[in-house]
Amino acid sequence: MSSPQAATARDRSNFVDSYFKISQRGSTVSREIRGGLVTFFTMAYIVVLNPLIIGTVKDGAGQYVGGGTDPAASIAKIAVATALVAGVVTILMGVVANFPLALATGLGLNAFIAFSVATKMTWADAMGLVVLEGIIILILVLTGFRRAVFEAVPVQLKVAISVGIGLFIAFIGVVDAGFVRRPAALTGPPVELGVGGNLRGWPVLVFVIGLLLIITLYARKVKGAILIGILTATVLAIVIESIISVGARTTENPGGWGLSVPKLPDDWFTKPNLDTLGEFSLFGSFEKVGLVSALLLIFTLMLADFFDTMGTMTAIGAEAGLLDEDGNPPNTQRILIVDSVAAAAGGAASVSSNTSYIESASGVGEGARTGLASVVTGICFLISMVIAPLVTLVPYEAATPALILVGFLMMTQVKGIDFDDLEVAFPAFLTIILMPFTFSITAGIGAGFVSYVILKLVRGKARQIHPLMWVVSALFVVYFAIGPLGDWLT
Repeated sequence: MSSPQAATARDRSNFVDSYFKISQRGSTVSREIRGGLVTFFTMAYIVVLNPLIIGTVKDGAGQYVGGGTDPAASIAKIAVATALVAGVVTILMGVVANFPLALATGLGLNAFIAFSVATKMTWADAMGLVVLEGIIILILVLTGFRRAVFEAVPVQLKVAISVGIGLFIAFIGVVDAGFVRRPAALTGPPVELGVGGNLRGWPVLVFVIGLLLIITLYARKVKGAILIGILTATVLAIVIESIISVGARTTENPGGWGLSVPKLPDDWFTKPNLDTLGEFSLFGSFEKVGLVSALLLIFTLMLADFFDTMGTMTAIGAEAGLLDEDGNPPNTQRILIVDSVAAAAGGAASVSSNTSYIESASGVGEGARTGLASVVTGICFLISMVIAPLVTLVPYEAATPALILVGFLMMTQVKGIDFDDLEVAFPAFLTIILMPFTFSITAGIGAGFVSYVILKLVRGKARQIHPLMWVVSALFVVYFAIGPLGDWLT
């Protein structure tokens, strides 16, 4: 006869399994936890990187985020707020949408806000634009427009988006690890192997060892292969740094660690400072730069957010085997609602727009199939608010091997594209190559959509084009011409 405590534990387990549909999706609680941890480790860098991007740039009034002229104080506040918002919205994604997708401040979007928007106004005004953008996208979701656009995309173009993102995150992995770099000279190739065509430094060796370990464990079907690889590489990095003192990667020290130096911190805990929450002005930007310029900035932010998430959730769903016959993930509407709320929440907390992270694919590669993994990732982000020093233990070189393996797994979907059909093959090709070449998911999707419509049109098959594809392609033409268009209008 079982004890009351055992019965209660069993009931809780059954509730969790039923709510998240863990068994139904062929997963287990342990796999979901591992997947959630892996996703956190592969994207925890944002807690360190986002403050370095938006916390070190003065706005048009000469102030840093949160006010004041001390960048160190701004960086500390942004790190806490970045972790808080990422934790809350990622848990929301898990509980509401039951999808293994994590969210955090969007890279690229934060740099755009810092260098192209905030310098023309105050940080509060700039974050107000982000809030407005999130609200507009939420309205488009609630009216069904965003989902309708997603469902209008041909299935093979959705496959191309997944493949392109796989190539993109693999490229991110080798670049962040320092395995591939931009040459110091202005002439020559745009990228090269290591430094001057040669691999240099202990960190690159850690990356190679971590990658070989993950691939070996994966080939041997070892449970937790990616997580084991990340943790082992991190320990190895800490040992090497303690013995050799490699230091951070700089122009003078190209063989150093990327993002952060892996050493045990003096202080293990920090006191969260939430002063940046609510520091936004909804319509202040309109007074600073004028109506037309403000609207163009909102449009740029909105289109990037709109299609980045479309591509990301498609890629994650495909990797997890959760897409239906039309290439749509389960709970599409809920996924898009949470993503839209996250965009506005990021602006409201002064950490820039939060969006879906393709690094979630690393958790899926570890076995995650449900929102429970997202809940685990979100909890890790919340914990990192007080143990932020521990987050800096993982350098790029220890985390990025996971992206290489996941990029490979996503690239295998390329066999789902009919390369004998030019009308699909060429748009798919542009989508795949332009994501890494432009370092933008949105640019790849836009090029694919526009070329698809043009090829159908010149071949006399305009009737086969979904009406929404016409609309979206026209918007992408505006997006690509936003620079000269903005200059002309203003």
